[in-house]
Amino acid sequence: MFELKETCTKVPVIRYRNGAFATGEDLIIREVPVTLILNNFEFATMVCSPCDLKEMAVGFLYSEGLVQQPADLKGITVDETNLTIRVETTEEALTEERFVKRLVTTSCTRGGPSLYFFNNAKRVVPVSTDIKITPGEIFFLCDEVEKVSPLFQATGGSHSAALCVNGEIIVFFEDVGRHNAVDRVSGRCLLDNITMSDKILVFSGRVSSEILIKVAKMGIPLIAARSAPTELAVNLAKELGITIVGFIRTDRLTIYSHENRVVERSSRQQ
Repeated sequence: MFELKETCTKVPVIRYRNGAFATGEDLIIREVPVTLILNNFEFATMVCSPCDLKEMAVGFLYSEGLVQQPADLKGITVDETNLTIRVETTEEALTEERFVKRLVTTSCTRGGPSLYFFNNAKRVVPVSTDIKITPGEIFFLCDEVEKVSPLFQATGGSHSAALCVNGEIIVFFEDVGRHNAVDRVSGRCLLDNITMSDKILVFSGRVSSEILIKVAKMGIPLIAARSAPTELAVNLAKELGITIVGFIRTDRLTIYSHENRVVERSSRQQ
């Protein structure tokens, strides 16, 4: 678990309040470029919060289809001083020539093409898990995620992602980038052999097509987000069997796809 002093810093600011200017300090979130070295070649530069870098690297590689299980990982070394992560895989064929090298310029706007094998990426398998959840359970989990989001509470500048089941948060991460927060969740699940297909993801950010594809690769059947989805994300969700719940507030939400998973009463209440 990170400490706030690692992920935040104070900066001088000028505030305008009640018709007057005043100098002061503000606590803001940090973001740093972290170099991922895969099998001894520089693979990507990720801009992220300077914490939980092991989960960040493993989740990123998992989301890109480069590792599928813990056995694929031969070794992971994190250098927090020089902000580098070295990952060795058991697949000797993972060489530089097989991948597109990519610089991720910002953690929250990975709008460019993703990393792919030159011989094409594996197709995402549709999600078929039949879970049920009530609106009340969704509201409760979103409130719980906010309560355990210290970085957001301190700075207002982070995104959060939480893997949940039966009204409990199983895995939780915050990051300056919404993609990174999701990758950290999948990284922790891969390292700890946590099944994701029977759980839901509570998410603070916008559900873009990239986020939706990450959720599909994780096998998660439902994503509950504070913000809105994009049109492409909704279309993909319908094809891939994923329920998107968005615009979640105190007493309202919007279901965009596969509404059968959101019910008035859960089996535990019957």
